[in-house]
Amino acid sequence: MCDGEKMAAAMVQMACLYRGMLAVRAAGVRPLIPGLVTNQLRAFSMKKEPELEENPYYSKYEEKIRKLRSSKPQEYKARLEKCSEIKKESVGHSKQADFIKLMEQEKDKGDKAGPGGFTKNKTLDSILNLDMVKDKSGPEIGELWMNYFSTKDTISAVIPGSTYEKMNNRAKLCPTFLYALPRKEGYEFLLGQWAGQELHFTSLINVQTLGENAPSQLILYHYSDLKQDKDIVLMTAEMDSRFMTVHEAQCLANQVQLFYAAQRHETFQLVETFNHRPAEFKHMSVIAELEQSGIGQAVTAK
Repeated sequence: MCDGEKMAAAMVQMACLYRGMLAVRAAGVRPLIPGLVTNQLRAFSMKKEPELEENPYYSKYEEKIRKLRSSKPQEYKARLEKCSEIKKESVGHSKQADFIKLMEQEKDKGDKAGPGGFTKNKTLDSILNLDMVKDKSGPEIGELWMNYFSTKDTISAVIPGSTYEKMNNRAKLCPTFLYALPRKEGYEFLLGQWAGQELHFTSLINVQTLGENAPSQLILYHYSDLKQDKDIVLMTAEMDSRFMTVHEAQCLANQVQLFYAAQRHETFQLVETFNHRPAEFKHMSVIAELEQSGIGQAVTAK
């Protein structure tokens, strides 16, 4: 089995493992040491094998799940049974395909714009006139980039070339990670998977119900066209506004740099563990790092 298939198997197994789980945070409590979780910061399961409806974020995706259940009841039943089967398997023995790859294949069958309005093969020159900025410095181009997207309902960033190089090298070794999106009642988990210079995010409940066909809800596009000459990498995003806000997308983008560009080896070690030793992975350690960084405060304050 190739590395991509192993990673897909591990990802879906992780989804089944955390099915029905809600991370609960006591207000005002932050761990003092990254990687350690206080008694007030804990995880609990509603039942040993809770029904899908008991997932705390079921209501957010209820319409999509309901449509699958009513229009394709056999497929819906088969997916739930598949999830149960995968939970019993060891990582690497699942036939589950790479959900990103299949999602892109489905998009190829349709128009240029895929599900959720995502753009296929989005290039930098479709956004920025490269000829007009070739004589400008990296900081000048970065300022133009940020000003342009400041009026758009999306996010953007200018990443130093060395920082992106570290992120990209690590992404090749560890292409998948579990992210925690802060909510007022706790955290919602999303899976992020790199596909070249794109980073796709989808909710864990989507993987539970749709498996390898789980659609992206957020895609971060990284453009390294100017990295060699200007020492910058430009980033922007597209999101499914039905399930993702700009503040939530920014929180996830900040987490990508937190974990993939981390100076502390202990922080990136969480990514390594998730990819290569999933049985040892502790999802609450992700929340502890997020709490320590303060990245999620802007989301929960909304």
